[in-house]
Amino acid sequence: MNEENNQSGEQDKAIRGYGGGGVDAVISVDEVTRQAAAMAEEIPIEKLDALAGNDAFVKIENLNAGYGKMEILHNINLRVGKKQSLCLIGPNGAGKSTILHAIFGFNNIFSGKITIGSGSDMMDVTKLSPNEKLSQAGIAYILQDKSIFPGMTVEENLWMGGFLKDQPAEAKKAAEMVFDKYSRLAARRKHQAGVLSGGERRLLEISRALVMNPEVLLVDEPSIGLEPRFIDMVFEILHDLQHNEGKTILMVEQNAKKGLEFADIGYVLVSGEVAIAGAGDELLANPKVGELFLGG
Repeated sequence: MNEENNQSGEQDKAIRGYGGGGVDAVISVDEVTRQAAAMAEEIPIEKLDALAGNDAFVKIENLNAGYGKMEILHNINLRVGKKQSLCLIGPNGAGKSTILHAIFGFNNIFSGKITIGSGSDMMDVTKLSPNEKLSQAGIAYILQDKSIFPGMTVEENLWMGGFLKDQPAEAKKAAEMVFDKYSRLAARRKHQAGVLSGGERRLLEISRALVMNPEVLLVDEPSIGLEPRFIDMVFEILHDLQHNEGKTILMVEQNAKKGLEFADIGYVLVSGEVAIAGAGDELLANPKVGELFLGG
């Protein structure tokens, strides 16, 4: 009987926290939200500026936004420097994807300001449409899984990424540059996208966004639904886009450990507000963040 009780006790210690790893007890989303709110910090704008190298390329100021008449984001401030990466983590419903939606124009902005660029090249994009943000401000949105057109070929999917170009030939030329970069896609250019593996589909989704040669990539849950080997591949691709092609990346990632390992900056969101902000490795080392979001 004692042996059985010990085994049962060990099994009870299998799951806890918000992510992965061995843990003590199941924590509900509501409890994660409560505990995360309790550890929220006062975050001066000066700290956000410093994290972005005091030269923010993407800037959000006092943003209130949501859907319909419902406000989800409350007085959000955000800074990312050019060629930097930022990862948003937090419990479900915290407003992480809503920030990406606000930047790209997918929801209602009630007040506040969003700008891209710096100095004399700064552009106020707050009221631009998604098409204008892509074509004029160089902002691309990489949706969560299942955004490809499965009945179209890989090649045709890439052409669709250039739908805002003046001439179809320009989209095809840009697609060829993508094929030159990613031989895995080039080998499958005439295959229907629906037969691709999960990792290949995610590569195609990322590549389609590159056809317009954006400067800012908004990446929503890049690891969702992928096997570990494909998750590593996707983050290697994003690392290359940031460090070798100079893209600025804002990411929402449910796998908080993977996202913070990748990103220069991390923000913890709770109930539509920024609770904690710091360098990615700083948040990884924060024991409170670790307990709630990193599974340990």
